[in-house]
Amino acid sequence: MACRISEIVLQCQDPEALARFWCEVLDFVELDREAEGCIEIGPREGFGGAQPTIILIRTDLPTNGNTRLHIDVNPTDRDQDAELERLLAAGAKPVDVGQPADASWHVLADPEGNEFCLLKSRLAAL
Repeated sequence: MACRISEIVLQCQDPEALARFWCEVLDFVELDREAEGCIEIGPREGFGGAQPTIILIRTDLPTNGNTRLHIDVNPTDRDQDAELERLLAAGAKPVDVGQPADASWHVLADPEGNEFCLLKSRLAAL
């Protein structure tokens, strides 16, 4: 038997803004809202499906440099260039972490500076 990732928890200063951003990026919806700044977003079928949910928890603590974990995403219904344009329009910002100029991926940051990568290969939508 093995484990499976069911939830990713992200502490942030503005759960509302990040929920909107990640819902746009991943085509997720708000699943639950708990007391004081805790929002769970995920696929339309809800918790327990093929994709993990994301729980955004409000914190007033500042970020301390680079995070040790980041998310990689792949386009599902368009090529990488078109998806990059969509993510930038949604509020992502390009980030230079020293990646090679000819890298097949794009390093981006969400509105609070959490880095994630847009990979080249297209995956089937779930």
